[in-house]
Amino acid sequence: MTAQPNSSRLPALDAAAQQYSDTLLAYIQQRVQQQGGWISFADYMQMALYTSHLGYYSGDANKFGLGGDFVTAPEISPLFAQALANQVAPVLQTTAGNVLELGAGTGKLAAGLLLRLAELAQLPQHYFILEVSANLRQRQQEYLQSILPAALYSRLQWLDALPEALTGVVVGNEVLDAIPVHVVEWRAGQWRERGIGFDQQLVWQTQLLQDLSLVAAIDTRHLPDGYITEVCPAAQGLIASLATMLVRGLVLMPDYGFAASEYYHPQRAQGTLMCHYQHYAHDDPLIYPGLQDITAHVDFTAMAEAAVAHGLDCAGYTNQAQFLINCGILQLLQQVPPEESARYLPMVAAVQKLLSPAEMGELFKVLALSKGLALPLMGFLQGDKRHQL
Repeated sequence: MTAQPNSSRLPALDAAAQQYSDTLLAYIQQRVQQQGGWISFADYMQMALYTSHLGYYSGDANKFGLGGDFVTAPEISPLFAQALANQVAPVLQTTAGNVLELGAGTGKLAAGLLLRLAELAQLPQHYFILEVSANLRQRQQEYLQSILPAALYSRLQWLDALPEALTGVVVGNEVLDAIPVHVVEWRAGQWRERGIGFDQQLVWQTQLLQDLSLVAAIDTRHLPDGYITEVCPAAQGLIASLATMLVRGLVLMPDYGFAASEYYHPQRAQGTLMCHYQHYAHDDPLIYPGLQDITAHVDFTAMAEAAVAHGLDCAGYTNQAQFLINCGILQLLQQVPPEESARYLPMVAAVQKLLSPAEMGELFKVLALSKGLALPLMGFLQGDKRHQL
C-alpha cells in the first residue's frame, strides 16, 4: 500500500514515520473508493495536509526551521517581523484596532511583531491567532510564553474560526500557498481535471472538467496541448471571508506567486505544485502523505479580484524585497554594531536571503488589501506593482 518516492534524493522513512503515513494513506484510499475511484486533487491535498491528527499540519511532525521541512521568513531573521511591524503600527494607530494572524507557525512572527509594536508604542489590545492545528497551537503557546513578557503574552488569544468582525490588521504569512488547489489540464481543446485514484498506490487520473467556472479566467489561446496548472477557489473564498469580517483596516498577505499573466504563461506548462520534506524540494505530492508539505504558488490577480469583488481595495502589491526595504529593514540592520561580527554577519546573510532576487526577494510578493483606510502604506511607496495584476 505504501506510495514509493520517485526520487532517491529523498531521505527514507523510519518505521514510525512509515506507519504514520500508511495510516493516512489507508484513509485516503478509503475515501477514493467511496467516491467511485476518483477524487479531485483539492480533496486529496485537503486530506494530506489537514486530516485530524494525521494531516501534515494537523499531526505532530516538526515542520518549520532547520529541524523541519522548510524555513519561512520569520524563521530566517527577526528583522522580517520588525519591518512588518513598521507597516502595521500606523494602521493600528489610525484604527485603534487589533491584529489577527492566520496560521502562526512557530510563533516567531507573533513574537517579533508584538515586541516591535511595544517599542513603537502601538500595541493592539488583542493579538488573535487563528490556528487550525492543535499541535501547532500548543507549540505557539509554549514558545510565546517563554519569550514574551507576561504583559504582552496576555494580549494573545487563540481562535478556532474567523471572528465575525475585526478592525485593525490581518497578517497571513505563507497562508494562501497551503490552501488546496484543483489541478487542471488543457488537452485537445478541452479542460480536464487531474485527480487521484488508487492502483496499488496513489496515482494521477484525469477526467473532463465538470465545473468550467474554475478556468473561466484563463486565456487558452496560446496554451500548448497538455498544459497543466492550478486554480484555487478556496483561496478566493478565504479572501471573501476576510472582506466580510474586516470592518476597517488592512490585510497583508506575503507569499510566493505571480500575477495571472505570469502564472498562466504558456511556458509554465507543468504548473507550480511544490513539496517539501526535510528541506528537500520536489514535485511529487503523492508520496509520503501526511509527512511532507504540499503547496502551490499564488495567483495574486485572482486574490485581488476576489477582494475587490467583495468590497476591499487593492492597496498595494510588490515583491518582498521592495516591501521590506520600504519598511526599513536596512535601517533596522544598521542598528546592529558591525564590530559585533558574531551577531552582525549572520544577520547580514539572513537579510540577504530575504532580499536577494535569487532567494526570496523576487519570487515572494506582498499583497495589501484594505477597507476604509486612507493611510499611505509605507511598504508600497516605491515599487508598487498593482498595474501588473
